[in-house]
Amino acid sequence: MPDLNVRAPLKALYDVPAPAKLNLFLHITGRRADAYHLLQSVFMLIDWCDTLHFELRRDGVISRTDLGTAVSQDLPTEDLSVRAARALQVATGTTLGVHISLEKRIPSQAGMGGGSSDAASCLLALQRLWGLRLPPAKLMALALSLGADVPFFLCGSHAWVEGIGELITPITLPAARFLVIKPAVGLSTQAIFSSPELKRDTKTATMLGFAANDNGLVYGFGRNDLQPVAEKLCPPMVQSLNWLAAQGLQGRMTGSGSAVFAQMPNEMMLSDAPGDWQIRQCGNLEAHPLAGW
Repeated sequence: MPDLNVRAPLKALYDVPAPAKLNLFLHITGRRADAYHLLQSVFMLIDWCDTLHFELRRDGVISRTDLGTAVSQDLPTEDLSVRAARALQVATGTTLGVHISLEKRIPSQAGMGGGSSDAASCLLALQRLWGLRLPPAKLMALALSLGADVPFFLCGSHAWVEGIGELITPITLPAARFLVIKPAVGLSTQAIFSSPELKRDTKTATMLGFAANDNGLVYGFGRNDLQPVAEKLCPPMVQSLNWLAAQGLQGRMTGSGSAVFAQMPNEMMLSDAPGDWQIRQCGNLEAHPLAGW
């Protein structure tokens, strides 16, 4: 039996948030023998969120309903929230199940971590729903098995991230506003990371060097090494970057795209944008809404 703290299960948990992230920069510093890429990045939580609802099932079944969705494609039956629930069920040995209702607002194939955030919020919520708690190290290992970005969403704050995504150091960031654009077209993470044109030898940065760019200048630190490859694969993303530049904003891709973002003043007038873009003004969060769960 796993090392668990056991409590009485709950009947339901509603309105559980799963926030998106932006990569302030993303450097590829090398590649492991198993082909996983080594990276350095700062992951920033923003107030663009999916919402999940959980209802206890005592028959052990894990099911999911998709509520109103803002994404342009149907979610797979075995999405990351379902996979996270199954993985936690196996890890804890519980006979309980759950019905998950998912309000999907974070765009897919955007580089904003929506699926990974759903999985992390699912792990945290189901521990409460099922009255179980894995030791933190085991929960983190379980999260990493689901995807490289999932552990970040368990850490509770913005973070300096290294390795393949598993080395996480919480940091604080100054409050700021961002304009985030998701073009209608998505990008394949695999296509970018497999490209022979991808730069894989960026010099290692330091947290001290990043933090030295204070007074908001941290938002201009470094670059996204994936962006040059992504621009060749996704012309609509280039169009969105050019549109940001026309607004006087310095845009950058987040993650493996195709979403881009730029720090913006609190108030500004924007020119008309193509109607098939998702555009949202976002703020960064002081902490993950589920910090402490």
